[in-house]
Amino acid sequence: MKSIPLHQLFLLPIMRSSMFLTIALVLTSFSNLSLATAEEVSNLRITNEASSLLKWKSSLDKQSQSFLSSWVGSNPCYDWIGIGCSNTTTDGENVVTSIRLSNSSLRGTLGDLDSLSLRNLESLDLSLNSLSGIIPQRIGNLNSVKFLNLSCNQLTGLIPSSIGNLTNLHYLYLDNNTLSGSIPSELGRARDLIDLTLSKNLLNGTIPFSFINFSRIERIEINDNNISGSIPEYFANYTHLERLNLGKNNFSGVIPSELGKRSALVHLKLFMNNLIGPIPRDMNLTKMEVFAVSRNMLSGQLPHNICVSGRLTQLCACYNRFSGSVPKSVKNCSSLVRVRLQNNQLTGNISDDFGIYQELDYINLSYNKLYGEVSSNWGFCPKLTSLQISNNNLSGKLPIELGRATGLGELYLSSNHLVGKIPKSLERLSSLMKLYLDDNSLSGTIPSELGSLDNLEVLNLAKNSFTGLIQEKLGECLKLRSLNLSGNRFEGVIPVHLSKLDKLEFLDLSENSLIGYLPPQLGGLKALETMNLSHNSLIGSIPATFIQMLSLTTVDISFNQLEGPLPSMRAFEEAPMEALRNNKLLCGYNTGLDCRVERRNQDNENKFLKVMLTIVVPSLGCMLLLVVIISSIFFYLHKRNPNGTSRPQEIEAKPFTIWSYDGKMVYENIINAIDDFDPKHIVGVGGFGTVYKAELLSEVFAVKKFHASEDDKMHNFKSFEAEIRTLTEIRHQNIVKLYGFCLHPRHSFLVYEFLVGGSLRMVLNDMKRAVEFDWEKRLMVVNGVANALSYMHHDCSQPIIHRDLSSNNVLLDSDWVAHVSDFGTARVLDQDSSNWTSFAGTVGYVAPELAYTMEVSEKCDVYSFGVLALEVIMGKHPGDFLTVSPDMKGTSFIEILDQRLPSPSEQLAKQLELLVEVALSCLQKNPHSRPSMREVSLGLSV
Repeated sequence: MKSIPLHQLFLLPIMRSSMFLTIALVLTSFSNLSLATAEEVSNLRITNEASSLLKWKSSLDKQSQSFLSSWVGSNPCYDWIGIGCSNTTTDGENVVTSIRLSNSSLRGTLGDLDSLSLRNLESLDLSLNSLSGIIPQRIGNLNSVKFLNLSCNQLTGLIPSSIGNLTNLHYLYLDNNTLSGSIPSELGRARDLIDLTLSKNLLNGTIPFSFINFSRIERIEINDNNISGSIPEYFANYTHLERLNLGKNNFSGVIPSELGKRSALVHLKLFMNNLIGPIPRDMNLTKMEVFAVSRNMLSGQLPHNICVSGRLTQLCACYNRFSGSVPKSVKNCSSLVRVRLQNNQLTGNISDDFGIYQELDYINLSYNKLYGEVSSNWGFCPKLTSLQISNNNLSGKLPIELGRATGLGELYLSSNHLVGKIPKSLERLSSLMKLYLDDNSLSGTIPSELGSLDNLEVLNLAKNSFTGLIQEKLGECLKLRSLNLSGNRFEGVIPVHLSKLDKLEFLDLSENSLIGYLPPQLGGLKALETMNLSHNSLIGSIPATFIQMLSLTTVDISFNQLEGPLPSMRAFEEAPMEALRNNKLLCGYNTGLDCRVERRNQDNENKFLKVMLTIVVPSLGCMLLLVVIISSIFFYLHKRNPNGTSRPQEIEAKPFTIWSYDGKMVYENIINAIDDFDPKHIVGVGGFGTVYKAELLSEVFAVKKFHASEDDKMHNFKSFEAEIRTLTEIRHQNIVKLYGFCLHPRHSFLVYEFLVGGSLRMVLNDMKRAVEFDWEKRLMVVNGVANALSYMHHDCSQPIIHRDLSSNNVLLDSDWVAHVSDFGTARVLDQDSSNWTSFAGTVGYVAPELAYTMEVSEKCDVYSFGVLALEVIMGKHPGDFLTVSPDMKGTSFIEILDQRLPSPSEQLAKQLELLVEVALSCLQKNPHSRPSMREVSLGLSV
């Protein structure tokens, strides 16, 4: 008789009441059965575990299978990567007790993971991968598991109710996925749970009452979900609770009065909910390190013993209704690193409430009712980078000790009652990027020392009582993006030195006593978007050079003595009458005065001059012709050699190369089409050149003429030509097509296809077009840019790095399809100079590592893409967001959306949230932590 298979033997029911009868039947009916040895049982168990794991491996993608190449054979305890074994069974043999494959780039699902065969598993860590699909119900078969980590994947669906079967579970991490539905009440059966992290999902509903069973819980993090209801009273019974993070949900009601009385709370985060009422005054804060309740509707006073622990590092209670004074314990709280108390109703003398903090990095007390003077103590906080006390009732002078805080990058003291002069000691703040002193009563002149602030990007001194001339030294602050000196008593002319601020985007000199003409050099401010010169005494006409300010979108020159025609550019053409009124004699567009009529009047006044010119010019012309003839003869004779023969002419570089066309003919046609680079054909200005629109018969080209350098040469023509030929071989729907080039001592330019949609920046700055640029179109544009960069980095024969990705260099066609332009332009510069090695791209888009190294890699483009993606979503350059909230902490997703557009649908909102997440990953300070553009492109196309 054949032996019964061994697995059937284990399935024989052996009941306590009939054990001997069963054994007898087995021995009688199956006398030939070979008894399984302990070794065979162990081998069978190992074989089942191996089969289960190999089956799951085969369900993953090829890259994942390659990573798990060591998973071969029938014994997973023998050199399988990520597998741990121990002899926990009664027979003393090894079994699989742990699977640790965190951050292993695994891609697939959990569907084929046979949890029944892995019932001895105690630890399962598959975090930081790309696993998708649902968490299967049979996860509940892992009844021995103590540590379960599936965080940072792409899991969807519900949290399975069977997870309540894991009664031995101590640590559960399901955060950073897309799990939805409510938290299953069955989870409360895991009574020994120590750490529960479900943050950053799409969970809703309320906290189950079954959580009352958690007697050992130390950490609960359910932030960044849609959980509602009130915070359960029984949380006060968690005597071991150290960390509680319920931020960014929809909780309402009051903070339970018992919470924290008997607990060991170290981290309390309840920010961005709908909590109301006062904070319980008798909370036990003896171990508190992080206290974050921002963006609620909490009132009353802050706990007086908020820093009784002496370990408090973060105090975040902004955007509430707190009143009363700052807690006394804060003054000597030397452990503080970050303080956010802005937008409350706090009162008290700020001079006495704060001390000296050796670790303090950021403090924001703006929008309260604090009074007193700016304390000199702030100058002795060595790590302070941001000091913000705007919109309070501060008085007195600025202390000279502020100059000692050399790490200060932001100083906000707007809308107070400060008096006196700006201390010259501020010149020591070499790291200062933003200085807001507007809306005070400061006086005197601008100290020239401010010109030494090399990193200054924003200077706002508006609405004060400053006098004298505008300091010329401000022209040395070459990183300035915004300069606001309006509402003061400045006199004299506008300094020509301001024309050196080629990064300037915002300029407001209105409501002063400025006189004189507008400097023509201001036309060199290519990045300027807003210019307000109103309410002064400026005279003369508007310089023709202003037409070069192609980024200019908003202008106000009202209440001056200006005259003459307005420049032929959009900013002046679309300016409302209020921005042009009360001038002497402006004409054109919205002024109501025809410039042609004015010109005829001027012609009548200059008849005498014309008569004189008709007599003098011919005479001068004859003299000039005689000089030219003599000079030509002399030059001809001088060039001949002693034998009377001419010197051989130097070989000139080919003037124009364009494929599929007659180069010489196209060159001449292009020059004629744009009237030898007449400014009226300009459609754009970039960092390296000016773009002209050339119409040739039925075709339209964009011609980019490079700015001439001091020593224009034609060195390395062959390498230049080879590089351009490489670029012309690029064929991608999201990259502007390059037709050809000209490299010549007279003209150096490139010829591209012309795109009628203009640049992305122009669209975002135009109210009408920005509204037409809806969410679907914006997602399509960002995806297009990602695809283009992925192609350049990974699919070309040699990787091409853009170096200068910005909204100015993304062009749109009539169908809103994005086309990346101006890539690799740094290579077009004179290769004998070192300019290309110091190329830093466009300010605001440049990766942070370029501040200390000039090594350019693909990850620089990735960072620029992250900035660009946020700009498209926000409708403007993210600016302060990149430094104040680079990880969106304390900022909701809805807050950053372009408010000019209606709220997106649920489906579009999910895509936009994914895009924000991808963009933030691209903005990691460490370039090695950023994804590749291929990963970005694939991630956005899911």
